[in-house]
Amino acid sequence: MPPPRSLLMRPGHLILLGLLGLSGCVRLGPDFQPPAEAWIKQWDTPALAHASQRALTPDLRQWWSIFNDPVLDRLIAESDAHNSDLKIAGLRVIEARAQLGIAQSTLYPQLQQASADSLYVNRRQSGGNNPQDSHFWQKSAGFDIGWELDFWGRFSRAIESSDASYFAAQANYEDVLVLLRAQVADSYFSLRTSEARLRVARENAKQQLRNVDITEKLFKSGQSAELDLQQAKTQYLGTLSTLPTLEDQIQRTRNALSVLIGQPPGALPQLSENPGLIPLVDRAVLQDVPANLLLRRPDVRAAELNVAAQSALIGVAESDFYPSLTLLGSIVWSADTLKGTSRSLDLIGGPSLRWNVFDHGQISNNVRVQDARLQQLIEAYRDKVRQAAREADDAAYGVIKSLEREQILAQAEVTAKRSLVLASIQYREGYSDFQRVLDAQRALLDQQDNYLVARSNAVSNLIALYRSLGGGWYSAQPIIDPATRQQMEQRTDWGDLLHEAASPLPDKVKQP
Repeated sequence: MPPPRSLLMRPGHLILLGLLGLSGCVRLGPDFQPPAEAWIKQWDTPALAHASQRALTPDLRQWWSIFNDPVLDRLIAESDAHNSDLKIAGLRVIEARAQLGIAQSTLYPQLQQASADSLYVNRRQSGGNNPQDSHFWQKSAGFDIGWELDFWGRFSRAIESSDASYFAAQANYEDVLVLLRAQVADSYFSLRTSEARLRVARENAKQQLRNVDITEKLFKSGQSAELDLQQAKTQYLGTLSTLPTLEDQIQRTRNALSVLIGQPPGALPQLSENPGLIPLVDRAVLQDVPANLLLRRPDVRAAELNVAAQSALIGVAESDFYPSLTLLGSIVWSADTLKGTSRSLDLIGGPSLRWNVFDHGQISNNVRVQDARLQQLIEAYRDKVRQAAREADDAAYGVIKSLEREQILAQAEVTAKRSLVLASIQYREGYSDFQRVLDAQRALLDQQDNYLVARSNAVSNLIALYRSLGGGWYSAQPIIDPATRQQMEQRTDWGDLLHEAASPLPDKVKQP
């Protein structure tokens, strides 16, 4: 927007402008307005109501304690202390804090410069009536100060933007915590599921190998056809071929888990402490209504804080429409070693006015750029909230349906075991052929494997539900660990910033 005509002042008005600049400032640009939509305040779904319950324990910040698994507790503690992605997110918080310090420094005199010069001069004059040679030292010292007054709120809006970016970095750190803990739990239970599937496959392979031995003896004694022997071998070898795949999956999952907890790929001895089936939990425990938890999600808060940061930048851009008033001052002392010359001490001061009167649309278009970016971030925030709601509803529905499938498959496993017993009895007594035994064994292996996968899906969906509601955002660990802090302090003077980072982030909702 072009500057209003009222600002095209006469000289007397400029003096008034300077006085106003000393007494206060105007903050140009829009004040931040939360971009949340009305539907979120009462949001809930039948699936969420069915897949969750209200209770005080376990705390949503430590939702994994619902599984009562000490191994999982230790793995998450190790990931909090050693995961590289989390450390990088913590360092970005420190970076944003330093950027905020840079923005805050603009409220003070921007130019504070001391200078000192000592120059040797060798002068030779020739021609004329008085040629001469002279040499001397010329010395000077000075101090300059310049203070642009924040009359239009350029600097205060920049501080507002940096402040919101700082809190957004904290929210991003908490979002990494949420994702990391969900990944650790999911990888841990996936590993245990793969190990259970491997045990089932090996047990079935042993049973099928016994069938091969039996049919081979019967074939050699002439009591059975070769077809039974070949079918038994085919089934056994087919089951045996699944073992390398499961072993490879176990190793890859173990390596992924090692990296998540900040260790190189290799053995994890602590995982051997809990070889049983993964626990089943039918509901998530929540301390608040889903709508509030959704807005509490760190990535949702980070998106809102990004809107706040960009909103302030519009005011920074609009301040370029108006003149800048700067108070200038200098103290200069100068002298030389020539005889008969005087020394001088100059005191210089006064206001300086600068105004970009003709910008050919540069300023106005910059304001439009900042406003367009703001609207993009508003839409990104609204989409983030809708996606978060979708993730929560999908996970809740997944919990319900995967538990239903688990119950059905548990019954199917029982009937498959009974079918194998009956088929084996009838085969031995001569009432059925060997094909029915093979079919029963194949069905049992399929049902047992499907049952384990269903249990894993139920747990995975429960973890996804906690993650979608922002569970696990708080850690008692400092955002900068002692070893990293010591390394950084040896390189750079960090003042108190790293000591502030030695404490965990406050356990509260950050508002822009």
